[in-house]
Amino acid sequence: MERFGTLSFGHYGPLGRGRELSAADSMLQAIDLAQGMDELGVNGAYFRVHHFARQQASPMPLLAAIAARTRHIEVGTGVIDMRYENPLHLAEEAAAVDLISGGRLALGVSRGSPESVVRGYEAFGYTGSEDPRGADLAREHFARFLRAIEGEGLAERDAASPFGGGHGMQRIEPYSPGLRSRIWWGAGNRDSAEWAGRAGVNLMSSTLLTEDRGIPFDELQAQQVRAFREAWREAGHPGEPRTSVSRSIFPITTAEDELYFGGRQDGDGVGMIDGIRSTFGKTYAGTPDKLVEQLQRDAAIREADTLMLTIPSQLGVEFNLRLIAAFADHVAPSLGWAPTRG
Repeated sequence: MERFGTLSFGHYGPLGRGRELSAADSMLQAIDLAQGMDELGVNGAYFRVHHFARQQASPMPLLAAIAARTRHIEVGTGVIDMRYENPLHLAEEAAAVDLISGGRLALGVSRGSPESVVRGYEAFGYTGSEDPRGADLAREHFARFLRAIEGEGLAERDAASPFGGGHGMQRIEPYSPGLRSRIWWGAGNRDSAEWAGRAGVNLMSSTLLTEDRGIPFDELQAQQVRAFREAWREAGHPGEPRTSVSRSIFPITTAEDELYFGGRQDGDGVGMIDGIRSTFGKTYAGTPDKLVEQLQRDAAIREADTLMLTIPSQLGVEFNLRLIAAFADHVAPSLGWAPTRG
């Protein structure tokens, strides 16, 4: 593990006892937390994207704000649902954030996770999918998005235009050199991981895999990461791709931590998601020395270069920053991590 960051679901809404976390609160706290993590030397702040839900749904303004207030930390998504996206508009926004951040964008995209509505992407105007979960639509949008960020001309210039004119095909603007190497695909199974390797994009793998092979989650995920790298090499792509896995990990160092997470240690699970038999990763909660012992045995954490910690963002900046600092001080160095500062 060379890097670690946080993965936030960006939940907001009622907290109980008459308290309310607004959408504005959620975003402003995310900016403050990212600033604190940047000072700690944490490598990344990543955000889940869910439409029609009280969660982050339009991440680019948030990523741009964080990028403008930080110096080193990577800003990204895990993941944007490509079924909902205009690929050229997303390419413009991604390039803008990448330029604002000085090349610190890590844009994770995929077909997306199970929804709270029925085929919500159709309400956004994206119809015609022949797949019940819209995978064909996501792949089609993704292919066009890649062409756009690679600088391919996608619209014919108007020779009669008073605003430049000319002949040939025009690329989208702005254009950010190197952005293509900072795109990630969120793969839910081995097949999609191999597809990402052949496509030449980085790999994100979460705490849920849409397959069950009768082996522990971490080993199944490690196999996925290795299959991705092998597909990358066989496709002839240069260099080494990046790979990330996410985990729910809670260092317990105070009585308050024990109150929230003392009973959260559990094992892998198997269940049905979107009609597919799926495997769920365990939650790690314990003292730092216990976590080090457990995480050093996690095959996928050993295999990937980046670890994303899912955080309880509703508990506020101070609480989350303390959890992250505890992981950075007492756990991460034993897994191979060193802070990014300078």
